[in-house]
Amino acid sequence: MTRPISWVIGFLFLISLVVIGVLGARLGDEKDRAEQNASKSATQPASEVASQIQFNPPSLDDVPEGPKGEAILRGHELVNDTSKVLRSEAASVEDGMNAVNELSCSSCHAGAGMDENSSPLVGVAATYPAYISRSGEVVTIEERINGCMVRSMNGEPLEEDNEDLDAMVAYFQYISEGIPVGAELPWLKQNEMKEVPVPDVAAGEELFQQSCIACHAQDGSGTGALTGPALWGEGSFNDGAGMARMSKAAGYIQNNMPKGQGGSLTEQEASNLAAFILSQDRPEWGDHAGDWINGGRPKDSMTKELRAQVKDGTIDWEKVLGHKE
Repeated sequence: MTRPISWVIGFLFLISLVVIGVLGARLGDEKDRAEQNASKSATQPASEVASQIQFNPPSLDDVPEGPKGEAILRGHELVNDTSKVLRSEAASVEDGMNAVNELSCSSCHAGAGMDENSSPLVGVAATYPAYISRSGEVVTIEERINGCMVRSMNGEPLEEDNEDLDAMVAYFQYISEGIPVGAELPWLKQNEMKEVPVPDVAAGEELFQQSCIACHAQDGSGTGALTGPALWGEGSFNDGAGMARMSKAAGYIQNNMPKGQGGSLTEQEASNLAAFILSQDRPEWGDHAGDWINGGRPKDSMTKELRAQVKDGTIDWEKVLGHKE
């Protein structure tokens, strides 16, 4: 009886060794795969990381109570209807007009920056501080906001200790919750057309009159900051704004216009419209010489001189658009 029992025990011991060997091999394979995945994560391209970040801004219904929540809601109000809020609260009509033009942040960034299809600002707080080529400096989000205030809004900067500036920052931080600092955000369109076709200004005017006047008015003065912002004239952005560049304006128009139909215009049509709009009179930026101090000054900023050249027919679009030196 002892021999069969010994044989069985030996057989079971052998089977155990085989099982242990198989499990060890599997555990080793899983460890190798884990290490490979960790290595891939560490070296994962920013584009792949960006694809894993979801556009999912928090609801204003979830804003916390107390001073922080009040600041966030005030910031939302300011971003959504900048001109109306600041002008209505100014000490005088003149002060209000000096503080801001007729635009709002939502004029370009619809829904206070939470509309995914219209240059959203969700996650923007996670992208600052950032280097800005135009100023040649690393700027904070506060400085970036003020850049818009003095250029796109053609107004005055907010003081460093201004509660409204703090409120706008609080709002941008709120809609950036959960976004890693420095993350590449796939929904932040650059709105820049890399190769702008030589425009036909007359064709741009014709298309404008056909398709744009219902929102922006026949004279470009607009119907309201949220319904159809002023595209030229005293109520619009000055010629130091990014939108005063052909590449930026044409890119924005193609990506976002007509409202709700972004991408429906050809590059040529967008270029034609941009050239017509930017050839109209608008406020002048007072410090062009202070921009691009480190070089790289773009040629396509439609300054007063270039607007005059469009009107007298002497503009060299090939040169302006960088098609030739």
